[in-house]
Formats: sequence, C-alpha cells, structure tokens
Amino acid sequence: MARGNPDNLRAAARRKHQAAVARATTALDLLERDGKPVTFRGLAKAAGVSVDFLYRSPLRAQIEQLRSARDSAPPAPRSVEACEIPTQSNVVRALTAQIADLKQRHRAETEQLQAALAAAHGENLELRRLLGGHDRRPVA
Repeated sequence: MARGNPDNLRAAARRKHQAAVARATTALDLLERDGKPVTFRGLAKAAGVSVDFLYRSPLRAQIEQLRSARDSAPPAPRSVEACEIPTQSNVVRALTAQIADLKQRHRAETEQLQAALAAAHGENLELRRLLGGHDRRPVA
C-alpha cells in the first residue's frame, strides 16, 4: 500500500522549485539594477538558494551573460572620495602587517631572553663549581 499522495508531492516540489526560481530572478534583477557584480555565489546567497541550483536552473545562461558582460566592461572610474576612505581589505592588510611585525619582535625578544637565561644558568653553575665545598659551614 502506497503512503501519501505522489501527485501532491510532485506538485509541492514543483511549487518549491518555482518559488526558488522566482527568488533567484528577483535577486538577479536587484543585483543588476544596483550595479553589483553578478556571481553564482553572490546570487545564491541573495536568493537563499544553492549554487548548484543556479547552475542547473534556466537562469544559468542569463547569469553567465551578465557576469561576462561585467568582466569585459572597463572598470568604472573611482571618485576621489572613494579612494580616500580605507576599505575593509586595506584595514585587514594593515592590521595583519602589524601583527606580523609584533610577532617578529616578540620572537626576537624571546630569543634574547632565552640566551640571557642560558648565560645566567651557566654563570650560576660556574660559581657553584668554584665554591665547591667552601659554602658548607658547620651548623651550630
């Protein structure tokens, strides 16, 4: 005996697929209207669908066309104001460079301290050997 109604399941799957295509189409229109780059990952995130879905969807040709049109278009001139505002990637690069510098200084300082500690241990051992048994005084 078959459980459920296969026709209802097919209809639900078809509605789900159509809703996903509609979301992807709307998101694609918004990306194109706003002048944002059209990528499969960006569109998938904006539409709430998987990248695999977009590759298998009827929108694939349109997405590839928009993406290739953007890649072949010359870059838009940047305004002076846009150049003055540091982008997040510039901030990340600067902080990463600072961290690398701090790590390098920390390693150098640690090596100096370890060398000084080794020298102090050596001097301590040498003094113990020189004193030998001289530091043993009778306990009164």
